[in-house]
Amino acid sequence: MLYGRQAEQSVITELLENRSGALVVRGEAGIGKSALLGCAAAGAQAQVLRVAGVESEADLPFAALHLLLRPVLDHIEALPRQQAEALRGALGLGGATRGDRFLVGLATLNLLVELSAAGPVLCLVDDAQWLDGESADALLFAARRLHAEPVAVLFAARDGAFPARGLPELRLRELDAEAAGKLLAEQAADLPPTVRDQLMTEAGGNPLALIELPRMLTSEQRKGAMAPLPFAAGTAQPVTDRVLMGFRNRVSALPPATRSCLLVAALDHHGGLDVLARAVGRLRASLVDFAEAEREGLVRVGPEGVAFHHPLVRTAVLLACDIAARMAAHRALAETADGDRRAWHLAAVTLQPDEEVAGLLEGLALRALRRGGQTAVSAAYARAAELSADPHRAVRRWTAAAQAAIEAGLWQRAGELVTKARQQAETVTLAGPVQAELAYVRAKLEVEAGRPLDGVRLLHEGVEATDDLPAKLSLLAMAGYYTWASAAHPDQLTLARRTEELSPDGEGAVAVVRTMSHAFRHVLEGDATTTLLSGMSGQGAQIPYELRCLHVFQGIVRDNIAGMLDAATALVEECRAEGRLGRLPQAMVILSIAQLLGGRHPSARATVTAGLALASDVGQPMWRGYLAGIHSWLSAVAGAQEECEALAEQAIRDADHRRWMPGAGWAECARAILDLGLGRYELMLDRVDRSRTGPTRHAFLWRYSWPDYIEAAVRVGNPQRALDLLNRLADAAEATGRTAPLALLHRSHALLASDDEAGMLYERALALHAEDRQPFDEARTRLVYGEWLRRNKRRAEARAQLQAAMEVFDQLGAAPWSARAAAELRATGAAPVRRTDTLGELTPQELHVVRLAATGASNREIGAQLFLSPRTVASHLYKAFPKLGVSSRAELARLKLGDG
Repeated sequence: MLYGRQAEQSVITELLENRSGALVVRGEAGIGKSALLGCAAAGAQAQVLRVAGVESEADLPFAALHLLLRPVLDHIEALPRQQAEALRGALGLGGATRGDRFLVGLATLNLLVELSAAGPVLCLVDDAQWLDGESADALLFAARRLHAEPVAVLFAARDGAFPARGLPELRLRELDAEAAGKLLAEQAADLPPTVRDQLMTEAGGNPLALIELPRMLTSEQRKGAMAPLPFAAGTAQPVTDRVLMGFRNRVSALPPATRSCLLVAALDHHGGLDVLARAVGRLRASLVDFAEAEREGLVRVGPEGVAFHHPLVRTAVLLACDIAARMAAHRALAETADGDRRAWHLAAVTLQPDEEVAGLLEGLALRALRRGGQTAVSAAYARAAELSADPHRAVRRWTAAAQAAIEAGLWQRAGELVTKARQQAETVTLAGPVQAELAYVRAKLEVEAGRPLDGVRLLHEGVEATDDLPAKLSLLAMAGYYTWASAAHPDQLTLARRTEELSPDGEGAVAVVRTMSHAFRHVLEGDATTTLLSGMSGQGAQIPYELRCLHVFQGIVRDNIAGMLDAATALVEECRAEGRLGRLPQAMVILSIAQLLGGRHPSARATVTAGLALASDVGQPMWRGYLAGIHSWLSAVAGAQEECEALAEQAIRDADHRRWMPGAGWAECARAILDLGLGRYELMLDRVDRSRTGPTRHAFLWRYSWPDYIEAAVRVGNPQRALDLLNRLADAAEATGRTAPLALLHRSHALLASDDEAGMLYERALALHAEDRQPFDEARTRLVYGEWLRRNKRRAEARAQLQAAMEVFDQLGAAPWSARAAAELRATGAAPVRRTDTLGELTPQELHVVRLAATGASNREIGAQLFLSPRTVASHLYKAFPKLGVSSRAELARLKLGDG
C-alpha cells in the first residue's frame, strides 16, 4: 500500500485506462517514484516491459533499450525491413548498419505497436536520468508519437535531469504528516513516540528515509535512551545523503568477500550471472557471498542478475570501497566481460597513456557509430584521446569526440572537447585533414553560439589546411551559405569575396561551388537579380550532403521551382529510404519552400508541420526556426493572424539567438503578405521598405515579394513608389527566362498600365501561367484581372475570372484572398458559388496520410514515411473518411486529391 499518493495514483490510473500516452514522474531520490511504477505494474492489465537506468552504463549505446526489449526481441522480424535492420544493428543483434538513432526510435515505436495488437503494453523506465543517451532518444521519440495505440510509457527521473520536452510530468512532493506517520508506524511500530517524532522531523516526508532511518538506530536508541541519534537534528545535510551514509555503513560492515561481490555488481550491473560469477571468482569470492547482503536487504540475486534495493545502495557500495578495490574489480571484469564492456573496464584501470587500450576504445567508437550511438561515440573517442600516447592521434580523437557530441546535440560538451583538442594541438604540427576537421567542428560551435561569421573564418582556415577536394568543397559551400545567411554585418562582403577566392576552378561539383560563391558575393554586393546557372548531374552520393542541399536550393534563386520541387522531393525520399532522420529537417525546409513557391500550400503545410515536430525531436533549433518562419508565411496567406504572429516570433527568436537570417526573413515576409491580404497596404509597403536596409535584406525571398509591393503601391495610389522594384523584377525575370516570373512581370505591368494596354497584359500573364502552373500566383492574377474587368464594365468576363480565383483560393485555404474575390463577385451582381472543399476540412497530417493512402500505400508504409505508427495512421484515416464523405480506401482514388 502507498500512503499519501492517492492523487498521483489517480493520474497514472487514468493514463492506463486511456491505454495510450506517456508520463514522466519526477522527484528527489527516495520520494517514491519506483514505488509508483511498481504499483502501476501490479495493477496494469497489460504486458509490462521494465528497465532501470544505471549510471555505470550511461556510455554503452542502447544498453537500456536492449534490456527493455529483451523479452520481445523475437517480434523484430515483424517490422519493415529498414526499421528491423536499424533496431537489430543498434542492439548489436545483427550486421552493422549505418545507424540513425531516430530511426531506431521509430522502430521502437512500431515494435511496441506490434506487441499491442495482442493486448495493451506498459513500459516502465525507472531512473531515466541514467539512461544512455541513445536509449533515451529512442524512447522519447517513440513516446511523443503515442496517440491511439494501446501503449503507455511511464518514466521516473530525478529533478533537474532527463529533459523530456513535450511529455506531461507528475511531480512527487514530500508525504504529508498523516501519510508519513502511517508509513513510519508500519516500519517502526515498536519505537517510543519521542523517537518516532524525531524520525518524522528528520525524514522530512521522504518515504525512503522513513523506511531506512529506523534501521540506523542502535538498540539503546530504539529504546528511547538519551544517546543522540546518528543524524543531527536541523542539519543542512539532505536527508537522502543521510540515508546514503546509512547504506554505506551497512555495506562497510559486511565481510570483505561480500563487499567484493557487491562492487563487481555495481560496476557491471547487467553483465549477467555468468560474467558476475567469473569476475568475483578472480577476487576469491563466489555468488554465495552475496547471501549476507541479501539478508541485510541490500540486494536480491535472481536468474536475471543482481537487483539493488535502491540506486543509493549502488552508490553506497562505491563509496564504501577504496580505489584499490575498485581497480581490482575493474580488472576482474576486463578479464571476463565481452566486447564494449571489456574495453571500458580496461580503460578504467589504465592510468597512463596506452595506445593499445586507446585503439580498443576507438574501435568501440566506430562500432557505436555504425549503430547510431553518437553519445557513446563521443565518450569512447574522448577516453581514447586521454589514453593516446601520440599527440596527433589525441587531437584527432578529441575532434572526433566533439563532432559526435554535436551530432548528439551535446553542444556544451562539444565545446569542452574542442578546448582539449586545441590545447593538445598547440604541442604539435597537425596534418591538413585533422586541421580541417577541427576547423569544421569549431565552426559548427560558433554558428550554434550565434557567431556565424566567426564560423566562416574557421572554415576558411580549414579550406587552406586541406588538399582533400570533397572536404574542401564541403567547407566552402558551408562558408558561402553561412556568410549569406548571417544577419547583416560589415564583414559579410569581405568574407564572401574570400570564399570566392578560395573556390577552385573545375567541372561538376567544383563548378557548382565556385558559381554559388560567386552568386553569394553578388547578392551581398547588392545585386538582387543574380542567378545561379551551373549544373551538377550524375554526381550522386559522391557529393557532400551540404553541397547537394545547396545545389537543390539554387532553384529559389533561378526561379526554377519545378526543378527544385522534384530535386527536394528526391532528397527527402532519399533521407527516408536511408533512415537519415537527422538530415530530414534541412531537406524538409527545402521541400516546403519549393511546395510553397509552387503554390502547393496544403502540401507545404503538411511538410512544415511534420518538419517542425521532427526538428524539435532531433534537437535542431536552426531548422526549427527556419520551418517556423515558413509556417508563419502559410498562416499569413490563410489569414490566421495570431498563428502567423506566434510562429513569426518563434522564428525571429531562434534567428536572434544565432544571428541567423533565413527564418527571420520568412517571418518578415509573412507579416508583409499578411498585411497585403488584409488590405493594410501602407503597412505592407513600409515593412518591405524597412527590410531593404534591415538584417534580412540579403534574403533571396524578398525578390518574390516584389510583385506584392508593386500591387500595394498601386492600391494606395502611389505607383511611382514601385518603379524601382518593377525594373528589378524585369531584370530578374528576363535573366531567368522562365515563364512563371515573366507572368508576374506582365501582371505587374498590367497593374501600372493604361486601360488600353492592361487587358492585353493580363491575358499574356494568364497565358504564361498556363505554361508553368503556380495556383496561388495564377489565382491572384485572375483576381486583379477580374477587378479590372469589373471596373471596365465587363461584368460577365469578370465573373469568370473572379469565380476561378475564388475556387483556387478556397482549395489553398487562402481565406482573405477568397473573401476579396467573393466581394468582387458580389460587386458584379453575381452570388459567389462555393464548391464543397472537403480537403480543406482535413488537418495537414490527415491530408498527408490521405494522399499517401490514395496511392495504395499500406498503413505501415505510410507510417514509415511520416514517422507514425500504423495504428496512428489508421486513426487519421478514420477521422478523415467522414470529412471526405467516403467509407473505404478504395474510394480515395476517385477523389481529386492533387498534390496541392
